[in-house]
Amino acid sequence: MAITIEKVLSSARKLGASDVHLVGGIAPAMRVHGEIRVVDGPPMQEEDLKRIYDSLLNDVQKATFEKEWQVCFSRRLEGIGRFRISVYLHAGSPEFSIRLSENNVRSSEELQLPEAIDDLCRLTDGLILITGPTGMGKTTTLNYIINMINSTRRTKIITIEDPVEFEHVNNRSIIIQQEMLGDVKSYQSALRHVLRQDPDVIVVGEMRDLETMETALIAAETGHLVIATLHTPDSIQTIQRIYSVFPAEQQNSITVQLANSLQAIIAQKLLPKAEGKGLILATEICIATPAVRNQVRERNVHLLYSEMQTGRKNKMNTMDQSLFDLYQRGEITYDVALSNARDPNHIRNQVEKKR
Repeated sequence: MAITIEKVLSSARKLGASDVHLVGGIAPAMRVHGEIRVVDGPPMQEEDLKRIYDSLLNDVQKATFEKEWQVCFSRRLEGIGRFRISVYLHAGSPEFSIRLSENNVRSSEELQLPEAIDDLCRLTDGLILITGPTGMGKTTTLNYIINMINSTRRTKIITIEDPVEFEHVNNRSIIIQQEMLGDVKSYQSALRHVLRQDPDVIVVGEMRDLETMETALIAAETGHLVIATLHTPDSIQTIQRIYSVFPAEQQNSITVQLANSLQAIIAQKLLPKAEGKGLILATEICIATPAVRNQVRERNVHLLYSEMQTGRKNKMNTMDQSLFDLYQRGEITYDVALSNARDPNHIRNQVEKKR
């Protein structure tokens, strides 16, 4: 019996999988509670993969794939929901990495988001950055913030996504979701045109290059709330990454722009729970207090860590503090806390003090 994408994704939904991997020579593999599991069944053959390729990609996406040898887009299937598909070549045959989108935006309690994030949803301008490696829940947090704004404020929200993973419905706000290769050609051109469409909130799926960062900073400085993601592990490396993208002659002006517009950095990690089932969120929160803005302006980025350590009254915390709190509550193991810490000795010393 032929392997179909509908059967594979239906099984993934039932198992609560976050991702599906269709690779030649093995049966479909699924990521469940953070671990890859190969399901029982026949291995994927080249003809299975090519049939799925023909059924999922439209002509524009096929043309892009033939030129670039990779493409990313989203689809919705009745009864299954929305999912993001990344297609790549392996041994001359297309293979697939598929992320299943959530059908509903979960509450702050369910996501275990820190209280500071609800405060950020009330901001009307500036730059909020959500950072972390791939698969650490950045898009989930992003969609929570969009949903909160949509539910509580009368605004126009425009998103530029690659691809659209969760479809929002207009509530108190108007939401325009634009998808790469479907509605827009690039982040840079889309972001330039968005500024002419009377937005209050601009969501950038990922700040990838100089021009996108530059336009996002201008938008944040001129009265818009800009929310974006970056693949950086923490607040310090996020600021360093933005600095490093720009040539030396622009760095002084970009430093001032960033210091003036930055509102917060949220760095995330999803970690295995101590009980062995599921994942839990650890977060680093850097709020742009006057002291933080000054350190950014003076390019004393290394001092941001001490600002976060002493900034609990402003709802800030470091990743190490978050890891220690999760360990103290029994949510993660000691080994997980240590292996994910910036400074493992900080965790060790805190544990010793509590004994």
